[in-house]
Amino acid sequence: MAKRNEPYRNCIVESYYPDDTSGLHGPVHIRPIAGQAFPTHLHVECNKDLSNPRLYKVGTLFRIRAKLTDREGSGDFLYSYFGWPVDVVSPDEV
Repeated sequence: MAKRNEPYRNCIVESYYPDDTSGLHGPVHIRPIAGQAFPTHLHVECNKDLSNPRLYKVGTLFRIRAKLTDREGSGDFLYSYFGWPVDVVSPDEV
């Protein structure tokens, strides 16, 4: 069941290669970076372009709006609407 009362928050996420892709789709995924409101182990559901290595180098940082949610039978994850604007962030801005 979705967490209806969770607010959307700005956060910085990064693309990465997970150690284990069992149960995951594709080789590149998105996660929050350390030092923010969300733990780094959460997966992020967002615009698929962010995990496309032909468009962005793996390790690129992005600023998105996301909220904590869940699915029945699954754990928590972050959700960001795929049509919202995304900013590429330099490591100096973190």
